[in-house]
Amino acid sequence: MIKMVIAFTVSLLVGGVLGGCSAGASEADGKVVRIGYQKFGTLSILKARGTLEKRLKSRGVKVEWVHFPAGPQLLEAMNVGSIDIGHTGNTPPIFAQAAKTPLVYVGAGTPKPENEAIVVPKDSPIKSVKDLKGKKVALNKGSNVHDLLLQALDKAGLKYEDIQPVYLPPADARAAFTRKSMDAWVIWDPYYSAAEKELGARTITDGRGYTTNREFILASDAYAKEHGDIVRIILDEVKKTTDWFNQHPDDTAKLLSKQIGMDAEAVKKAITRSKYGLEPIDESIIREQQRIADDFYQVGLIPERIQVEKAIWDGNRVKTKQERTERR
Repeated sequence: MIKMVIAFTVSLLVGGVLGGCSAGASEADGKVVRIGYQKFGTLSILKARGTLEKRLKSRGVKVEWVHFPAGPQLLEAMNVGSIDIGHTGNTPPIFAQAAKTPLVYVGAGTPKPENEAIVVPKDSPIKSVKDLKGKKVALNKGSNVHDLLLQALDKAGLKYEDIQPVYLPPADARAAFTRKSMDAWVIWDPYYSAAEKELGARTITDGRGYTTNREFILASDAYAKEHGDIVRIILDEVKKTTDWFNQHPDDTAKLLSKQIGMDAEAVKKAITRSKYGLEPIDESIIREQQRIADDFYQVGLIPERIQVEKAIWDGNRVKTKQERTERR
């Protein structure tokens, strides 16, 4: 196990990101659900399709979408009460739970380890993870790729201190990578596919063998308790959306590329690397997340042990055999 101590500080969001989030409306009467989304993932495609708005209209509920550059920023907004629902990779909820964010996991995506990777410039002498020793490596701190980097270094016999991590959001990391002021970049789709297509980035490893790279749908604890019916509708629409875009990659790429301002071919490559789906949260998924939490505690990335199970919403959790027996 990697030995290190890194103090994790959740980034405070200012200006446009939180400024665009209306506070209080949905908390007061449930007539607005505020959903945080990123450039890629099931919620971004759900937004592009517009089906959720149509379904909730009959209930008198308005959907307010708020964009975030990455999962840590999205969950900080949830922590301060600015959004009700959001989606991230597998690592941000670990940091957020450790930071006492009142969140619950309400849905889990299928594994997509192919959708994140460590990349280097096409003419880089770096051939493997071992070659990252002493190099500058860009990543978004606390994002899903943080786990990939830790696991890959450990497997290669390197410590975190052996590299120079540089914490940058995707847009800034891409700029630094383009200037070659970074030796490597740990990134996820669609930024990953765009880097391959537009920059000629070369992959030294993706997430296979290191992490499941699941997407999670998360809700504020208060919202899930008060509006479980709306959460279930959202999950149902997400499931329908995953089924739809697995079968219609070209249409999805066109919709999503227009919404996020990225090349349609790069978006299509990101979409078709893996199959998408939505699953109830069972004990194996909880164990996956607990492994990440335990690893991060042991290396000092989070200040105390957390129990992932305490942050699982009962409305979409598969009960154990013992729990089902106890309820009879």
